[in-house]
Amino acid sequence: MGVARQELLLPGKSISRRVLSYLMRLAWRHAGELEWHREPEPPPRRIVLEAIFFMAKLSDWKAPLILLAAVGISNIGEWIYLIALNLKVLAMADHSAMAVAGLYMTVPLAAIFTNMWAGSLIDRLNKRKLLIRLDLARAALILLLPLFDSLASIYAAVFVLGIAGSMFAPTSMAYVTLLLKPSQRQRFNAFRSLVGSGAFLLGPAVAGTLLAVGSADFALYTNAAALFHAAMLTAILPNLDGNKTGSSEEPLNLKLIRSDLAAVLAFSRRNRYIAAVYLTFSAVTVLATALDSLEASFSILVLGLSEQQYGFLVSVAGAGIAGGSLVAAGLGNRLTVSFLMGGGAIIVSAGYLIYAFSEDFTGAAIGFFVLAFALAFANTGFQTFYQENIPVAMMGRIGSIYGMAEAILVILLTLCFAVAAELLAIRPVIITGSLLILGVSSGLAILVSKEQPAANKTESETAV
Repeated sequence: MGVARQELLLPGKSISRRVLSYLMRLAWRHAGELEWHREPEPPPRRIVLEAIFFMAKLSDWKAPLILLAAVGISNIGEWIYLIALNLKVLAMADHSAMAVAGLYMTVPLAAIFTNMWAGSLIDRLNKRKLLIRLDLARAALILLLPLFDSLASIYAAVFVLGIAGSMFAPTSMAYVTLLLKPSQRQRFNAFRSLVGSGAFLLGPAVAGTLLAVGSADFALYTNAAALFHAAMLTAILPNLDGNKTGSSEEPLNLKLIRSDLAAVLAFSRRNRYIAAVYLTFSAVTVLATALDSLEASFSILVLGLSEQQYGFLVSVAGAGIAGGSLVAAGLGNRLTVSFLMGGGAIIVSAGYLIYAFSEDFTGAAIGFFVLAFALAFANTGFQTFYQENIPVAMMGRIGSIYGMAEAILVILLTLCFAVAAELLAIRPVIITGSLLILGVSSGLAILVSKEQPAANKTESETAV
């Protein structure tokens, strides 16, 4: 490029400097970047300014990108752990489906046990150090899983891992809120959803490859290594909790837990709009989770899909989440939180209704893609709402206590849907659940349309 430009400017050539200058001005004018009477800005200077601006933006995103890498590695590891552990338990229990179902019951039970007191610790500890310790503890325990030779010991280990996972989610949310600028939150949450959907698609593939070349134990060792690397990436991130240490200054006891529960209830009474939005969105999540428990039965027994088709249906959902996350990230802050949450939830319910009334694979795939695509928007909106409205100092307690109520409702509603499907039929239950999601989502859309100023923004940030 440099040589060609020098040749054009050499004396004696057919294109002189003056003619070239005229042509350049004409190009600038038609591009709309310069009025006719103004001199064009020298290209090298523009390039330097754009490079400085790009580097400044990249510097702002350095820590969030490291955190996204840690989250992505951890999410892929979770899929490897889930699939490998299922196969290990299935082999140890002589292919008992009940033994595998016990694994899925252990995790929500651990959440219920943990969430009452976990928030009291999270809000008083150094969050970066806690995230590192939780990752390392999970890595160490998963490393020991292949050595356990009884189902009881494996269930006990899974219960402890469930406790660590229940603490990790609210701790991560509080740390992310401290780490990000308000203008970065919405785009980061979209990217986080994209990372989650990527793990949803890649995790089973990686697990399948590991199982093909090794064994379930080898896959578990790989997951432990992934969690260790996630902890090392988290260690690079800045300490945002000031002088807080890795241990709580106040001893955890019943009096402290009672005091924190009272503080959460007082916050909910003072901020009824925030509590109402949070709990309404949680109701959508609970209904969707309960419906998802019937997903495989409906697809195979009612629609008559093969296991391969059902597997592809799940992949369609993963592609939908990935597509929705990319669009949400690309649009950045151009969409309001209320539109993301309310509009996303309504379209999710529309996807469930398409799925509920479908008669074949094509209809089910369209429904899955629509609900998964919209779910990325709804989740991005909710996470941004949470970060902007819940005080960082109380995020652990609020997230844990609300999460405990959500876990109890998931267990109860899943049980109700399963009994109804046994007594009646699966399709009517799916249709009823989808209509309930539509009703609650409509209420959520009306609620968030009365958007109030966010608590975790300054006046200038709100303006942005």
